Amino acid sequence: MRVRALVIRILRQIIRDKRTIALLLFAPILVLTMLHLVFNGEEYVPKIGLVNVPPAMNSQLDFENATIKAYKKLDAAEEDLLNREIDSYIHFINNQPSVVLEGSDPTINGVAMKQIERALKKLQSTDNEIASLEVEFVHGSAHMGQFDYFGPVLLGFFVFFFVFLIAGVSFLRERTTGTLERLMASPLKKWEIVVGYIIGFGIFTMIQSTVIAAYAIYVLGMLMEGAFIHLLLIILVLALTALSLGILLSSFANNELQMIQFIPIIVVPQIFFSGLFNLETISSWLNWIAPFTPLYYAAEALRDVMVRGYSINEIYLELLALCGFSVMFMLLNIVALRKYRKI
Repeated sequence: MRVRALVIRILRQIIRDKRTIALLLFAPILVLTMLHLVFNGEEYVPKIGLVNVPPAMNSQLDFENATIKAYKKLDAAEEDLLNREIDSYIHFINNQPSVVLEGSDPTINGVAMKQIERALKKLQSTDNEIASLEVEFVHGSAHMGQFDYFGPVLLGFFVFFFVFLIAGVSFLRERTTGTLERLMASPLKKWEIVVGYIIGFGIFTMIQSTVIAAYAIYVLGMLMEGAFIHLLLIILVLALTALSLGILLSSFANNELQMIQFIPIIVVPQIFFSGLFNLETISSWLNWIAPFTPLYYAAEALRDVMVRGYSINEIYLELLALCGFSVMFMLLNIVALRKYRKI
């Protein structure tokens, strides 16, 4: 009887907590649906450029599953390759082909080279094997591993996740212990409270982000082609975004469990748009969400700096997008203090 009474009490608690019931049902369905749309997407079709192809050879080139773009000038192909409008191009010099790969994604490199080798197979003489084909890389190299490509994305995700969690739980504790109530009764304005909390938590997140980035690069040996200061700037702006979002969502939670419930709905779905999966292969029902997620811009900026060696002039748009998210979350925090927090 006592066990029965305990079971009934627990069931009643769960039934009364509508958010928990929604999480138990909605979150798994959401994640499974995303996985279905991601893994049932189309295979990646490489984009290959052809530069100065001799007419006699052009008729023999047969690409089974690739998007082909012809160029008359080498400069145009190089520019499109740098802008990632094509994945590689074949340049013919004295009827001898050479291949240039963008190189930052090992998976795309493999798919593109497979198509190129098939197409050039008919052009190879018996004394000239395919393995002798000259291949150059704009970024990365033939020895670049998957960890080098996915590492920047993972680095950004872990910073975002832990800062979001720590900030949300810590700010929630400020509310539940009455600290925030006393601050609201003081002469401090609401925007001053929001900015003060963000700066206070931000100092800690700056230290945390620096340590994580330094460990990944100098201890784990993660590929780093750009300047560390640029990487650190991206990490700090991303941490600020996660910090402001965590504080915002904590206003709608009454305890730590409810704060953690936001993770599978807010944080986990962003993994699918952060660069771990190629957006071109994801179902069109899903890939349009990517530009509305902070990790989409952070992962792109991190990869540009760490893998492609870009400078601040080439990643400023991603930084502005992250700053825009931060400002939006801060403004929503001020509104939430006025309308939603019962203090």
